[in-house]
Amino acid sequence: MKPTYSGSHTVTVTPFTPGGTEIDYEAWEGFLDWQVASGVPGVIILGTTGEFLTITDAERTAFVKKTVEYVNGRMVVWVGTMNAYTPNAARYSKEAQDLGADGLMIIPPYYYTPTEDEIFEYYRAICETVDLQIMLYNNPFTSNVDMPAKLVGRLAKSFEQIRYIKEASQRIERIHDILVESDGHMNPWAGQRVLESYKMGAKGYVNPYGNYIPRASVKFVEWAEKERWDDVQAVQSIISQFDTIITDGHPLYGHQCYSKALAAAAGHPVGDVRAPITTFESLGAEGRERVARMVPLMQELDAVVDAIEDRKAAAE
Repeated sequence: MKPTYSGSHTVTVTPFTPGGTEIDYEAWEGFLDWQVASGVPGVIILGTTGEFLTITDAERTAFVKKTVEYVNGRMVVWVGTMNAYTPNAARYSKEAQDLGADGLMIIPPYYYTPTEDEIFEYYRAICETVDLQIMLYNNPFTSNVDMPAKLVGRLAKSFEQIRYIKEASQRIERIHDILVESDGHMNPWAGQRVLESYKMGAKGYVNPYGNYIPRASVKFVEWAEKERWDDVQAVQSIISQFDTIITDGHPLYGHQCYSKALAAAAGHPVGDVRAPITTFESLGAEGRERVARMVPLMQELDAVVDAIEDRKAAAE
């Protein structure tokens, strides 16, 4: 029987050396150790936050191999294996499986605006290649297609590998619809707003904030699983302030350079982003000022989590 995964899994950055020339494996090992020490149950590499579109095939192979070997079973390792060309997605998926990954996260073919049947055949080709559990990734803002609940249900009922979905359409009610349309086969994971998503039936969280506030964002998902909604909101209300600061005046995925800058501020420098994404260095004083506003939020989160944990311990 395949394991069932849950909790807050960090969708990670990819660390680069200065100028983005190579993957920085020394920084990566320190980052992974930090995730483990923070109680993170899993990481998802080579997703949108991981700049998968800028990674060469050779880098992909080495990065997956070294990640799986270094984690060595201490966390779950998911690998993003999407590609606009179906044979490439299948090839990446098979390679990740052969290298020891625990699961795959796969967005539909991007750019083309595929039909539902084309999406179905894309996932069929991948499922005919691998046995690993697959997390669908529904993000219409980047893939240019929104997978409706009926299609998700059809995929789950057709392929036993498809048991998860990162639902990032910003339509929270979709989580309930997926549970219904899949006859309960799917485990929908939040792609945003943990409190609301868990109230709708979410079973996990694909967490970009884990790149710089792993402990707090692990804890508030644990509390969501226990329906401790006030504690969840205490953390979520602070996390929402990061979004406000980062997205004001920046494109949809301008957060990537800030994720790396904030990881550095937390003591884990992971370099800057690759072109064409706006680098943190190029933001100059504006970027530094925004980070300076967010560092106190990181400290506030630690204090809030400590207070909630102390209160809970005193009550037991």
